Amino acid sequence: MARTSAPPRSGSGSRPASTSVKRAPSSSASNKGASPRQTQKPRGLPKQAPRSTSRTSSLSSSRRTSTPTPSSSRTMTTTSRGGAVARPVRRSGPQPASPVKRQKWLTVIAAIVVTVFVARLVQIQVIQAPALAAEATAARTVTVVSPAHRGEILDRNGVVLATSLDRYTLSADPGAIVDFRGRGREDHEGSPVADGALGVAQLMAPILGVDKAELAAQINGEERYVVLAKGVEPEQQRAIAALGLSAYIRAEMTSTRTYPANTVASPLLGFVDHEQVGQGGMERKFNDLLSGTNGVETFERGRDGVPIAGLGGKQSTASPGGDVLLTIDHDIQWKAQQEADAAKKRTSADYAIVIVKDNETGQLLALADSNSPDPNDRSSAAVAQGSRAVQDTFEPGSTGKAITVAAALELGAVTPGTPFVTPFKFTTPNGQEFKDAVDYGTQHLTTAGVLAKSSNTGTVQIGEKVPPAVQYDYLKAFGLGEYTGLDLPGEARGQVLPLDRWDGRTRYAVTFGQAMTVNAVQATNVFSTIANGGVSVPVSLILGTREAGSDRVTPVKPVEGSRVIDEDTATTLLGMMETVTTDGTATMAAIPGYRVSGKTATAEVWDAGRKGLMSSFIGVAPADNPRFTVSVFVKNSRTSPWGGVVAGPVFREVMGFVIQKFGLQPSAPATASYPIHW
Repeated sequence: MARTSAPPRSGSGSRPASTSVKRAPSSSASNKGASPRQTQKPRGLPKQAPRSTSRTSSLSSSRRTSTPTPSSSRTMTTTSRGGAVARPVRRSGPQPASPVKRQKWLTVIAAIVVTVFVARLVQIQVIQAPALAAEATAARTVTVVSPAHRGEILDRNGVVLATSLDRYTLSADPGAIVDFRGRGREDHEGSPVADGALGVAQLMAPILGVDKAELAAQINGEERYVVLAKGVEPEQQRAIAALGLSAYIRAEMTSTRTYPANTVASPLLGFVDHEQVGQGGMERKFNDLLSGTNGVETFERGRDGVPIAGLGGKQSTASPGGDVLLTIDHDIQWKAQQEADAAKKRTSADYAIVIVKDNETGQLLALADSNSPDPNDRSSAAVAQGSRAVQDTFEPGSTGKAITVAAALELGAVTPGTPFVTPFKFTTPNGQEFKDAVDYGTQHLTTAGVLAKSSNTGTVQIGEKVPPAVQYDYLKAFGLGEYTGLDLPGEARGQVLPLDRWDGRTRYAVTFGQAMTVNAVQATNVFSTIANGGVSVPVSLILGTREAGSDRVTPVKPVEGSRVIDEDTATTLLGMMETVTTDGTATMAAIPGYRVSGKTATAEVWDAGRKGLMSSFIGVAPADNPRFTVSVFVKNSRTSPWGGVVAGPVFREVMGFVIQKFGLQPSAPATASYPIHW
């Protein structure tokens, strides 16, 4: 801006001259001729001009000079009241906010907030509405399962071996009990019922037989689920239901499996787990039939636990399970177990097994293990072990000699009276040496005598007359190396080596029950087949089933048997084995008044790499009308290894009991007997 010259002083009364206002020089070409003094920016304040006496003139001049200079320095020159030029003004520092801008920002923020809320509402009420509604419904919905009554397992005469008892589990909702009101009720002593937990305890404690103070403490709190008692009997549950406490106390029906016969047939029955699922034995085999179908009730309830009326709900009624009838006879099973326990104790053996079979039907009347566990006691793993009668295998030993003699008789290679010289040791043509269990010296025995005296060397000589392939076929035809069909847990099928794996020794060893393994049921089946006229009938444990609430038993369809040996051969062989109990190794198995046919054995059994002995006797009675077969097996007897001594007396006791139970007539005297010597 150009410096402005001060006006010349005038005399008194003279009128001050007007101040002219000029625009600040710009850098344009029109100002090129300006002097430096004219273009220099003023550095200080101008001196104040003398006050004018003419106000009008000053104002007029000021108006004319009020137009700002469009200079880049944003300065402007004004005329002061005294006519002097004012100093330029610079705008600096914070400027006051614009109300318009503030309003715009508030509008934008408000719009954003509204948008967020609207979006959230849309998300909740439109997008998430079905899911939230379903979640709320699920929180109110309760599903209660009513367990079906498990069916029973019974013996052939209807004696209950396994049944279920209905019980209840009581639970409380302490969070709801807070709102309980006595409302003038009285407890069993006539005292007023208090509010809350104490009042509920007053009503329930006498029924449960507990202290009311302890019960009140148990149901006092903020929890929503507290178990009060398990195994509550139906009478107690009905009494509690009559108190009208359903909003606070809930009773859930459970089931307790019980075995009234205790240890009787327990290895066959199995047990159930805590979820009432069958584990082992018949409980597992028929779990679907026994279980039935659980009932299910679904409803919505309020905070007080009471079902909400009008909201419907779903309900299906529980269907009880069916029953299973076994071929087992409770009394015979009990007797067999008693004798098995006694034999184990008497001989200090590892265990004993007793089997009773109906020869004509193939049905087992007893399948007993010594020291059978009580399935009512789940504290021991023994309840899950199953039966050794199908699980343990061993060499059949001398009981296997009956198969060799049967094959030789079928081929016509021998007769009951065929003579054999039987030394203590015998060497086969291929150089294999065999010997008897006891050195009786050289004997002169008939075929019947070989069985009666259980001679190994004599049996090897009989086996020489039977081709290996024929011997193998008869072993398989009698069921060795095959599953029995009982379908019991852990059943072992035993082993008969394929014919192409027989070496020079196996060919002879199998003739007297070595070089192969069987279980106790398989060995029993050999003799029941002979007793049944040579026809093998599949062994069975199931008599039939019946639906819940019905008395009609649906019998198991009988399986047709298969002929193994000719009927005449079977009759002859029974007569030959009768000499075992009259003049042979099993005189202790004889039953007065009844003819008995059978065979003893002392065979090797391997357990965890250690060799033991299985002493056995399998017999049939009455020999003239062979209705039943009883087999006895004693493992590792410490008193005697001989089957006739260890197992024979057990056979006598059990078979005698069976004969009496069924009222069998005494045997007629034998019309002829087979000589054992020549």
